[in-house]
Amino acid sequence: MRTTCPYCGVGCGVIAARDDAGRWTAKGDPDHPANLGRLCSKGSALGETLGLDDRLLAPRVNGQETGWDSALSLVAQRFTDAIAAHGPDSVAFYVSGQLLTEDYYVANKLMKGFIGSANIDTNSRLCMASSVAGHKRAFGSDTVPGLYTDLEEADLVVLTGSNLAWCHPVLFQRLAAAKAARPGLRVVTIDPRRTATTELGDLHLALKPGSDVALFNGLLAHLHEVGAIDAGFVGAHVSGFDAALDAARNDPPATTGLSEADLAAFYALWARTEKVVTVYSQGVNQSSSGSDKVNAILNCHLATGRIGKPGMGPFSVTGQPNAMGGREVGGLANMLACHLDIENAEHRAAVRDFWDAPTIATQPGLKAVDMFRAVADGRIKALWIIHTNPAVSMPEADAVRDAIAGCDFVVVSDITARNDTARLADVLLPASAWGEKDGTVTNSERCISRQRAFLPARGQARPDWAILAEIGRRMGFVRAFDYETPAEIFREYAALSGIAGKLGRDFDISALSDLSDAEYEALSPVRWPVTAARTGGRFFGDGRFFTPDGRARMLPLRSRAPAQVPDAEHPFVLNTGRVRDHWHTMTRTALSPRLSAHLAEPFLELHPEDALALGLKSAELAEVTTTRGRAVLRVMVTDRVRKGEVFAPMHWTGETASHGRIDALVPAITDPVSGQPESKAAPCAIAPLPVAAYAFALSRAEPRPDEAAYWAKARTADGWRLELALSETPDDWASYARAVLGLSDEAAPLMVTDARRGLARLAFFEAGRLQAALFAGPQPVALSRSYLAGQLAAEIDAAILSGVPGADRPDPGATICACFDIGVNTIRTAIADQRLTSVEAIGAALRAGTNCGSCRPELAALLAETAKPMAAE
Repeated sequence: MRTTCPYCGVGCGVIAARDDAGRWTAKGDPDHPANLGRLCSKGSALGETLGLDDRLLAPRVNGQETGWDSALSLVAQRFTDAIAAHGPDSVAFYVSGQLLTEDYYVANKLMKGFIGSANIDTNSRLCMASSVAGHKRAFGSDTVPGLYTDLEEADLVVLTGSNLAWCHPVLFQRLAAAKAARPGLRVVTIDPRRTATTELGDLHLALKPGSDVALFNGLLAHLHEVGAIDAGFVGAHVSGFDAALDAARNDPPATTGLSEADLAAFYALWARTEKVVTVYSQGVNQSSSGSDKVNAILNCHLATGRIGKPGMGPFSVTGQPNAMGGREVGGLANMLACHLDIENAEHRAAVRDFWDAPTIATQPGLKAVDMFRAVADGRIKALWIIHTNPAVSMPEADAVRDAIAGCDFVVVSDITARNDTARLADVLLPASAWGEKDGTVTNSERCISRQRAFLPARGQARPDWAILAEIGRRMGFVRAFDYETPAEIFREYAALSGIAGKLGRDFDISALSDLSDAEYEALSPVRWPVTAARTGGRFFGDGRFFTPDGRARMLPLRSRAPAQVPDAEHPFVLNTGRVRDHWHTMTRTALSPRLSAHLAEPFLELHPEDALALGLKSAELAEVTTTRGRAVLRVMVTDRVRKGEVFAPMHWTGETASHGRIDALVPAITDPVSGQPESKAAPCAIAPLPVAAYAFALSRAEPRPDEAAYWAKARTADGWRLELALSETPDDWASYARAVLGLSDEAAPLMVTDARRGLARLAFFEAGRLQAALFAGPQPVALSRSYLAGQLAAEIDAAILSGVPGADRPDPGATICACFDIGVNTIRTAIADQRLTSVEAIGAALRAGTNCGSCRPELAALLAETAKPMAAE
């Protein structure tokens, strides 16, 4: 079955198939234009995430299973009562880029056209709202001008605020392959951190966090100085050039903290290279000045006419699988469907008439941060959260969690009851998961793809569009929500886009409005627009924009003082982001043992000089605090971050770690234009966590370490692995292990302890098989975790207490290549024994790096590390 990956905005085509054992596997679709057969580690592991573990299989009201009829009647009645008593703005939907376009469309139609409020926002607000705002200010529409092929056709690719290698791995591999085939292609990375993406670059600009506007303003001024402005394009198609240039000249790039040599090299390279693509992502968007950062980039492309042509243009890469689809249907609180404007009376009337709606929202609704503040202060009486986990992912996550818990009525639609938000719901509705969902998604290059069901819905799960439509019918809007198939919804949506096209908007797929059910089922990937006159292609190369006068807008921009600055109590700057093998709050990826093998717990990247000053060593635990919250993270000492700056990932939740909810630390400071929160620059304090005993454990049963000072757990092939830190050493390690690891009294222990040194090693066997093991000591426990994780259910062997494999069993070491489960020691041994001298040679010998390629920068680093002793021989 051809379908589409449910992870990032690359939108890779996937072929789902059963193997000889009857298990579902996922491989890249070679005919899909986004990935051409490639998949990343997450996509490759999709088949491992389809089980029923943790699935929500029936509706629940107040924690008790019930039928659909009573659950839906309750939801419809409570929303109707809130609207009657307090008005339509007393209810809200918080939705997600995990929704398919058809789901998104029905949710938007119900809220804005029939409830009559615009209080529907999406977790895409946390991802790319600043890009939307920047596009609209410059182009008059939220239009991504270019295509993925532009990255391969460019002579210079600038990656700013984008760890493409880990966050959009397939695009990174397309770029890496283009650079290998055409070495003259130059890559510049702009990021305060040195990341896996940096390894591909010819120049890395480790700018001061938040100084992007100054950097690109300096570029604009330089372009003018050296005569690189396209005066013809600007004169015919752009407004605001003089004011933008004047502002740029008065914004010194020295505030970036970059050397004059690096600035000069970057500016000269950009100026002399016509075919430039600037790729930007969350490092730009997730900022209190994110919209200005976007427009500073767009200014440079507009001033040079380097937009909408092969190999040139600005390119926003989105974080979620259907973030673009959500933008198209008006999933954001300040938009209408089909890129129509909620504040434009003509647009509102067109949508109202098309829907035959009793009303239409007349002003923007509450954006995500403001929405949850309204929940907290009681303005929102009924809240419906769909496929997202704001109790973890929103800034000030503790306050958001408390707001949801205190709301009069909360509905959560999800595939699991086991996440921090679902546990707060009055009503839980079981939704279809990937593999069961049927509809469309749109990726970062405007490509609409089918996500097809190849599994039946599990238990009583239903598609999101069907749940929303049924609520619409029960609220009295029967005819408007009388849908029977997603194809029917898609046709209606495509027809509405034709009206938008006639109103001069960019989004128009009206040529698809007459698709039959069979044609919808067979729909091949297609980039919009799709009209009688045009299909796909680039925008703006002809100089025609979607502003009232058809001219693009350059904006006068000045760097603003940071919204948050370190002080004596909070001297460090906390940056947050993603890791390679996990996705958002791990509802899906945590089900795959191999995706947790690379990085199994939350961590803090800390500069060596800062670590020394704080008295922290690698693998110890740090307590990180801000004015909003607290986290406990494993220390990773590295020079990848600048002194005074730290990095932590955002994936861990209350389900997977004791104190890993990193967004609880992030203040809810937002961009004044886009409403997108600042997630990259929270002042924080760092201190060692007092620990009496560290431990590592594994067990076949899910561990319950709730009382530990710190814990983080992850799945293995046969059970669980667990990291622990205790504030007091147990008097009896065996009793403690039994309680935490879910062991029966029949499980017999093998045990070695040394009370004087504070060491304990225990292995529990039952029916001749290993059930659990625990290794403890006063310092972080050094073991072969990958070896131990593979020993669950092994036969009785006292050698397990050594924590390392015997001489006849090589230790693979920590996982580097998640696609093929290849460890660091295996790679080092192959490099040394086989005299491997390239990443390609490692791939030929071990397969590492030959699938998604995300580990290739780490393989290159291992080569460099191993080459030093080899050269000395």
